[in-house]
Amino acid sequence: MSEILSVHNIETYYDLIYAVRGVSFSLTEGEITTILGTNGAGKSTILKTIMGLIDDQPEKGVIQFEGKKINHKDTEKIVKMGISYVPEGRQVFEELTVMENLQMGAYLRRDRGGINKDIQRIYDYFPILKEREKQWAGTLSGGEQQMLAISRALMSKPKLLFLDEPSLGLSPLLVKEIFEIIKLINQEGVTILLVEQNANMALGIAKKGLILESGRFVLNGSSKELLKNKDVQEFYLGIKTEVATKGYQRWKRKKSWR
Repeated sequence: MSEILSVHNIETYYDLIYAVRGVSFSLTEGEITTILGTNGAGKSTILKTIMGLIDDQPEKGVIQFEGKKINHKDTEKIVKMGISYVPEGRQVFEELTVMENLQMGAYLRRDRGGINKDIQRIYDYFPILKEREKQWAGTLSGGEQQMLAISRALMSKPKLLFLDEPSLGLSPLLVKEIFEIIKLINQEGVTILLVEQNANMALGIAKKGLILESGRFVLNGSSKELLKNKDVQEFYLGIKTEVATKGYQRWKRKKSWR
């Protein structure tokens, strides 16, 4: 499969805060890749930088989508090219109905027939949204809002979908349901970059994983390799091993890569 997104040595600042420190990675078309890390590691900042949501960032580096440079492009143009973003915290339009939220997701499209077809496909993914289509989005449960946020992003017919903490605040049962739908979306041809703190669930569906600490990747590999890694098991999966904290700090310094 070909490379769909390439990020090379990007640096992002919030005022004087060095948030992303020379990050490089690539995504393969048709795969799910996950970025793991603790709160404040810079995971969301990477997504926002790529999407053009942080003014004048990245400060340095190159971002290419399907071989075309997208540094500093308007977010609307990036969405038009084929990237959609589901932000942390859902951020649905609370005062619009479910149907109106879906229609907002398709605002750049002009194919009315295709839009109606995709809304029906969304209802196949999430039947509860069909039942709630005339309900204000702000009155939905947290899980229903997450379903709507994902669905709204899909309405732009993305080639690449960014998901930022889709499991946040959801019950284990709903998390399992959301992740099953993420797998299905991927199987239907959408490449996915998944940012998550639930490492076990993320590595369970992703092909590859990257671990971010303090704005820099410290480890990357296939999900199978990361699941077997004793450091990942102890510090991200909660599995007790013989690795000591001091040893982990030495490991991070050795494994840091740009």
